[in-house]
Amino acid sequence: MGQTYRADGPRRGLYRHTVHDEQPDTSAGDRRPSAEERRAVVRQALSVSVATGLYGVSFGALATVAGLSLAQSMVLSLLMFSGGSQFALVGVVGSGGAPLAAVLSASFLGVRNALYGVQLSPLLALHGWRRALAAHLTIDESTAVATAQPTRALVRLGFWWTGAGVFVLWNLLVLVGAVAGDALGDPQRWGLDAAAGAAFLGLLWPRLASRAVALTVAIAAAVAVLLVPVTPAGVPVLAAAAVAIVLGQVLPRPREPHLTTPVSPKEES
Repeated sequence: MGQTYRADGPRRGLYRHTVHDEQPDTSAGDRRPSAEERRAVVRQALSVSVATGLYGVSFGALATVAGLSLAQSMVLSLLMFSGGSQFALVGVVGSGGAPLAAVLSASFLGVRNALYGVQLSPLLALHGWRRALAAHLTIDESTAVATAQPTRALVRLGFWWTGAGVFVLWNLLVLVGAVAGDALGDPQRWGLDAAAGAAFLGLLWPRLASRAVALTVAIAAAVAVLLVPVTPAGVPVLAAAAVAIVLGQVLPRPREPHLTTPVSPKEES
């Protein structure tokens, strides 16, 4: 069973289309990207990092209001580094919930990061300390930018720039929010959550050219919206992800490059 690949541009996602009696052509996945392609990926990574990082102010302020000290807020943000999980934990603590409930809520939302790791591992092909560092930077944003790229080099570039950019800006703005505390008032009135959503919409929009992808997005979004009023936080996201995975296996997928060629020892190091 062979595989055929087609590259339609630097902003396409990574999909594999399997056909019979053909030999794989993996040149698109391992070709050397141009300087313009690299600059485009860096710009994309930085724009997502800025939009997401700004939302860190909200977490810092909410953590302070919930009773966490400045040191506790920063340690939580630096070590957990998963926005949804951080907000879930602080929300339970702020409402007077038990510590175990806070941990369970945060852990439940963090399950999606493990799924991202499964998807990114063969694309990044990292080992040793780089693999451990990449695991810490595997979040919604770094996964979205990385998997939007057509070559292994651009996948890695997008992942590292986005992961590092969000980590630095998010934690800096968490510090600002925690220091400012009550002076910021209600963080929701600043509308910073909308900036992160807009950044994700910008990443998603180019992929909607395919009917299958558009249908998958529509159904997954509908499932999430229907579950929001009746399920705990995190369930709608996981349910939508499960629906998307199932539909991705059932519906025909666009023929786009998938990085399956072996990585040289030099690349792995």
